[in-house]
Amino acid sequence: MKEVGSGLNDNRKKLNRLLSDRAFNVLVVEHKDRLTRFGARYIEILLSETDRRLEVVNGVADDKDDLMTDFASVITSFCARLYGMRRAKRKTEKLML
Repeated sequence: MKEVGSGLNDNRKKLNRLLSDRAFNVLVVEHKDRLTRFGARYIEILLSETDRRLEVVNGVADDKDDLMTDFASVITSFCARLYGMRRAKRKTEKLML
């Protein structure tokens, strides 16, 4: 199964369907942050409870690099939301004129 989506989005239809399906043994992801930005360990634990596992193809070798990547992702996400809010406000103002 292939899905393009943000690791910050927790409403990904294909991923949610896949996690509910017990027909697989190994969930393979290219990068951990493509699965989820935070909480990948929780998913690993839940998968292991049903005799499944998570396999990350391109894992990071250094926890510090992983933490910095997470930090940059959070900042990027918040900036995108702020810019989106500004754009929505401009659209609303334009409609009111």
